[in-house]
This record gives sequence, structure tokens and C-alpha cells, in this order.
Amino acid sequence: MVLAAAMAAEEEEKTTAAVEVKVGVVLNPNAFGKMGMACISMALSDFYASRSRYKTRVILKTVDSNGTVVDAAAAALDLIKKEEVQAIIGPATSMQASFVIDVGDKAHVPIISFSATRPSLTSHRSSFFFRAAQDDASQVKAIGSIVKAYKWRRVVPIYVDDMFGDGIIPYLIDALQNVNAHVPYQSIISPTATDDQIIGELYKLMTMQTRVFVVHMLPGLASRIFIKAKQIGMMNKGYVWIVTNSITNELDSINHSIFESMQGVIGIKTYVPRTQKLEAFENSWRKRFLKYYPTIEHIPELDVFGLWAYDAAWALAIAVEEAGIGSLQYSPANVTALKMNSSNYLHNLGVNQNGVRLRDRLSNVTFDGLAGKFVLRNGQLESAVMEIVNVIGNGRRNVGFWSPESGLTRVLEGLGGGGGGLKSVIWPGDPGHRPKGWEVSTAERKLRVVVPVKDGFWEFVSIVHDAKTNTTKVSGYCIEVFKAVVEALPYAVGYELIPFHKTAAEPGGTYNDLVYQIYLGNFDALVGDLTIRANRSKYIDYTLPFAESGVSLVVPIKSVKNTNAWVFIQPLKGRLWSLTGGFFLIMALVVWVLEHRINEDFRGHPLNQICTSLFVVIIWLFVVLIITQSYTASLASYLTVQDLKPAVTDIHQLQRNGEFIGHKVGSFIREILKSLEFDESQLRTYRTAEELHELLSKGSSNGGISAAMDEIPYIKLFLAKYCSQYTTTEPTYKADGFGFGFPIGSPLVSDISRAMLEVTESDRMREIENAWFKKVRECSVSEASQLSSTRLSVDSFWALFVIVASVSAVCIICYMVKFLYDERGLWWYTNAPKRQRFHQVGRKFMDRDARAYRLQRRAFRNGVRVHPDHHPPAN
Repeated sequence: MVLAAAMAAEEEEKTTAAVEVKVGVVLNPNAFGKMGMACISMALSDFYASRSRYKTRVILKTVDSNGTVVDAAAAALDLIKKEEVQAIIGPATSMQASFVIDVGDKAHVPIISFSATRPSLTSHRSSFFFRAAQDDASQVKAIGSIVKAYKWRRVVPIYVDDMFGDGIIPYLIDALQNVNAHVPYQSIISPTATDDQIIGELYKLMTMQTRVFVVHMLPGLASRIFIKAKQIGMMNKGYVWIVTNSITNELDSINHSIFESMQGVIGIKTYVPRTQKLEAFENSWRKRFLKYYPTIEHIPELDVFGLWAYDAAWALAIAVEEAGIGSLQYSPANVTALKMNSSNYLHNLGVNQNGVRLRDRLSNVTFDGLAGKFVLRNGQLESAVMEIVNVIGNGRRNVGFWSPESGLTRVLEGLGGGGGGLKSVIWPGDPGHRPKGWEVSTAERKLRVVVPVKDGFWEFVSIVHDAKTNTTKVSGYCIEVFKAVVEALPYAVGYELIPFHKTAAEPGGTYNDLVYQIYLGNFDALVGDLTIRANRSKYIDYTLPFAESGVSLVVPIKSVKNTNAWVFIQPLKGRLWSLTGGFFLIMALVVWVLEHRINEDFRGHPLNQICTSLFVVIIWLFVVLIITQSYTASLASYLTVQDLKPAVTDIHQLQRNGEFIGHKVGSFIREILKSLEFDESQLRTYRTAEELHELLSKGSSNGGISAAMDEIPYIKLFLAKYCSQYTTTEPTYKADGFGFGFPIGSPLVSDISRAMLEVTESDRMREIENAWFKKVRECSVSEASQLSSTRLSVDSFWALFVIVASVSAVCIICYMVKFLYDERGLWWYTNAPKRQRFHQVGRKFMDRDARAYRLQRRAFRNGVRVHPDHHPPAN
């Protein structure tokens, strides 16, 4: 009554000639309702104060909703039925609005709410509902951006169990999934929950790994949540609390004693630009509020909902004037419908004749309001900038902004410079420590990392127990990679390496046993030479691989030396040899034709030119050419590469012949061999590289194996230890490499994988490989040297030397026969003793042959006749 009288007195003179347009207001007369009602009244007063010539005047008809859905719906029905209002502002809550919207849609009465923020209300197929506020879904992307900026991987929403609370959850989960965050649990709090129930739910949250919580509820219940969280230690180091704008927008109205329990909380708040109009309104707020409620003891703090209420009333006043509402009111209800549905009050409603016109005008209203730009899109206030605040002391501090265009920024683009991300945030418990967003458990224990106990191939994982100090040292290539990856994480992770002992008799167990232990939750991670397999991924999550892998055969090398005496012929085919020989003779003939008349070396009887030293030298040069070319690639391939040949080239031949094949103990290779139809009796196992060497050395006939199937990293290590004795052969089966295992859904998987990429792409990975596989590489180089230094033997060339020797012998024999025939007088026609005759023949053999054609020509040229036994005098 006091409010109505005050309003009537303020507008008495302005409404004399104007058309009165009734507008209903459905609010609960609590602090929030009084703030909203006062802002609506102030908006109309300010609007008409500067527009005295407008032909319409909005007259408010206020009804108490009593804070219930039924009373709110009944109030709307009474306003439409009895007062024939043209529009309704309110109600306050989303649950009340969902019923009132149906009433307004039936009667064609626009419903304007400034506080019903449930996103699903827009799904009502009513063009007569207008939300002059931002819905809760408008802030979920800002929350997602914060989660992404700090690389949190798990988030637990805590919300009130009603229509307001659960309305935001589907949108929040979608926003989190878009930034690769997971929601492992949803904490639902009843609006009437007792303190014990709240503490019980908080203790349940403490037992989980997740430490990032998003709270969405009204301030009253949220205050109780934070008080209890403070009491049980959930506002300490490591925890992250994010509150939605339903709490942050009303921080000013929360009792300051609650702030002590909210230190470090991050809040999403609707950003309201500072304008002169807003500052003037805030300065006069208390004075004007007391004008409407003079007896009130506590003046509520003005928040964004009050500003939205002001703008909603302002927009409605504009729409009413533009719609030109006159004498048309409601059309009567259908008589037939009244008789048939007399018990259904909705069917008894009339239809507002001005409703459609007023709806259309209201949809197009645009102006600069107290809360910012007022623009309705599909009946919804257009999303704007969100402000990110940090609760510190007895107030809040701005740490950044979020906008659909720019995402997170320290400073709004229109206000000056800035950058991506947020300003420095004060976190709960430890202001300078950025929480990683998860913990192993409620206790501050380290990450329990299980490590396989191996009997061989210790370069990958080595476990040494010192009996004197009763300590265990875990090392190896896989362990060093894990340590480097953990160091590369953006946050600290404590861990302890625990060798896995299945039983006293079987200390190691299989890799499948280790995977199952992770699945049971007995350990937090599995580190070692664990092969990524599809069947294991049903029980654990893998990181990205840190070592390539595959499956292949390792077999002994047999020496197959090529001792064919005619190997020098193999590089060239027969036709090429024939063509080469023919051209050799043709070239000799061509040279003789060109030289025999002018070159003394080509003169004389043809018999004197056969079997001469020149021909022998030519043959030898040709042989040298062949031997030289034998070192080229073609002949080298015949002489050296074929020296090393795998003893086994077909795995299926092993299976058909019933030969034995080996695999490492506990390896998945056994299943591959079975799939290749190997019988169980053909399979042999080994634990160490030494055992594998022994089995391969014996062979299947002596109780060993003919080949072994294993993963490529182990094969490389084995081949390096036993250079030049074994090799790999086809086929090679694909495997996904070595990776680390974590429980399904672990937030560490993605972070470890990213850190692993950083390590593998840096020099750190090369340093680790050199430290553990240096001997392997040295042996590989030595092996390559041995292979490349294979020497040629006489066995490959004896036929060539036989040909040379034969040609030389024939030439020598021919020459000796001719010599003895020419000098037969020294032996047959003398009576000298045999000893003297041998001496004379020898001297003749050593003297120059003066009868040769070349010497005779030279003698005639000099004018001297040379006796065969006479030597020309020296000059």
C-alpha cells in the first residue's frame, strides 16, 4: 500500500491524459524481490519523467508469488483474468517461470523475466517469453576457457538439486569436453540439505582424485558449502573452486563473514560497463529505495539482477508506446470451451488483442541500458562479456575477462592493452602455487608406480636389490624416459617405483598381471617395456609410445661363400663376353692395318708376330682389367654379399617341418605363434639374451630352436651382443611400441603424452639412448666393419690364372721350339762335350737376335752390316 501510494503520487500529473496500460509484476517480497520491484518502479519513473508527451503510461499491478510455483502460476492467472494485464514482469525463479510462460502463451501476454536463467526455458515454444537476463549457459564457455588455460583435465560440478541447478549441467559438460576435460562425478546437493549431509558429500569428494570444483547454486546454500569445506580442509593447497554468476553476481549481498571461507575462489561475473548513467543510479539507489520502502531495516545491495529489472521495465515502456495500445483489451473465452472445460482454468482465459503487436515491438527494442547494450535475440538478452574475479580478503579482485570473440584476456580490448590468459590468481591455501587439479588420494602420498621384475634384457628395466642396505635400485632405459617425462610436466608429481612381486615363488608375473593390477586400482601407473596392445586397452589407458616396435624373426646366419672358379664371368652375360672378345680381335686387326707399314714393331713374317711377348702382355692387361673390375659393385655382390645368408627365410616352413621356435617368457608373442598354427610342442621360451643365444646355437636337432620371434627393440639388443652370428628376416608384424599405462580416465595420461612429445623431440631422449645403448651402437659399427672387410680368395680366380698360365706356357713352348730349331747347329753339328754344348746354347739364348727384322732394318739405316754375334761399337 505504501509503495502504491508513493508511485501514484509521483506520477499523478503525468498520467492525466495518457492511456493507462496495466502490467503485472509477480515477485516475492523478500530482499531480492524488493530490490527488483524498486528498480522496476524507478525505471518507469525515470522513463516517463523525460517523456511526458508519451500517450501511454505503464501501471504496475503487483502480486506476491510467495516463493512457490503454484502461487506464482495462480498470481499470473489472476492478473490476466481479473486485471487483464498487457504483460507480466517476473517471476523470480526458473521453476516458477516455466509455468507462468504457459499461461502467458495461452493468453498472448508477454512474460518478461530478469532473473530466470535456466537455459532450457528458451526451449519453450512460446514467442511471448522474453528473458531480459543472460542465461546460465552463457558462462560455461568462460569456465571451459579457464579450465583449458590451467590444463586441468577433470572437473566435478556441485549444484543444487532443482530445476535451476541442473539446467546448466548439460551445457557445462559440453563446454568442458570441448577443452578435453572430463567430468568423473556430479555432486548434487538438496536445497534442504542438513550440515551433516553437506559434510558427508564433501568427504566423498575428498576421496576422489579431482580437485577442481564448479559450484552452481544460490548464494545461501553456497555459503554453507564453503563454510563446511573450510572446516574439513578443502580450502587448502591443491583445491580449485569456481563459482558461477548466480553466486558471484550477488557477492556484495553475502555476509562478509562468509568471505573468510571463500579465499582463493574464482568467480564468473556478468560484466557491467561503467557509465555515468550507472554511477548516477548507484549514487541515488539507497535514497530512492527508502522512498519505496521507508520502514526497511536492511537495504539490499544493488546487483546485476536489479539492473536487468530496470532495463526490462524500460524496454517494456518503449514497446508499449510503440505498439500504440488503445482501447482493445481481451477477447472473451470461447463459450463452448467454457462449458466443456469449466474445470480447466487455462481454457477459460481470454486472449489479449494487443499481445501480438506488443510482442513484435518488444522483440525489436534496442537501447543502452544500465547493464549494457539491451538487445534481444530470439527473446534472449544477447550474450556479453564475462568478468573473472578472485575472492581476496573481504572483497573480490578482477583477474581478467572473457568474451566470445577474444576468449580470456587480462584487460578488455576497448580499455587498453593486455594479453591472453588471466592475471595472477590467489589460490586457496597457497597463493603462489598453481594447483595441478588432481591428487592421488586424500593423503599426500606419492604416485605408486609398478615396475616389472625382469630376468633379462636389463637395459630396458633393471632392478637390483642391495641386501646390506635393504634397498632396491630401479633403473634402465624405460625408467629414465619416465623420469625425464615427469620432469617435463608443468607441475610436480611425486612417485615411488615399486617392483611387482606376484608371489614368493613367481616374483615378476606377466605383463598382463601388471595391467590387471592397475585395473584393480592397486597401483597408479605402470612403467616399463610395456607393449601397447588392443586387448590391454580395455583395462588401462596408454600414453603415446616412446619407443617404436614391431615383431620379427631372429635366425642364425649361415656362410655361403661363392667359390666358383668362373665367378668372374658372372657379372657379364655370354653375349656381352662374345661381343667384347670379338671387338678385342677387331681392334687388334685395325691397329695392325694402320701400323704395319710404318711401325717396325708390326713388320716381319706373320709367324714372327704370333706368340710374341706383345701378345702375352696384351692378354695379361686384359686379365688385370677383369680383376680390377671385379671390385666394382656387380662382382662384389657375387663375392661378398652372398657370404651371409639367413638360415631360415620362411616361418611357415618351420611350422610345416615341425622345427622349434622360441619366444620370451610371458610375452604376447606366444599368441601370435599360435595364430600361425604352431603347435604347443614346437614352442620354446627363454628369459635372457644368453639363453636365446644358446638355443639358437644348438638348433632344433640338438634340443634348441631354429628361430625366435620377438619384438624389434629386444632383437636389436640381441643382435648387437652377438654381432655377425644372427640376423632378422621377414615377416615383420606391426606393433604400436612401448608406452606407459595408467588407470582408465586418469588425468595424467594426456599430460604425460604431451610431455613425452617434448622429451622425444629434444636432445634429452638422445642422451638417454646413448647412455643405455652405447655398447649396442659400437657393436653394430664393428659388425658393419666385419661385413664390409670380407676378403677375396684364390678359389674365386684360379680358373682365370690357369688361362693366363696356359697362354703363357704355349707362347714359351712355341718360342723355345723355334729357338732350338734355329740354333740346332750348336747342339747337333759339333763334337764338343754336352756340358760345353749346354753352355753355348745358353749363351746364344741370352744374346740379342741380330737376325730379327727390326735389328736388320736399323743396321742398314746406319750403313753397318751387323753380324749376329757382333755388337755395334758405342758412340
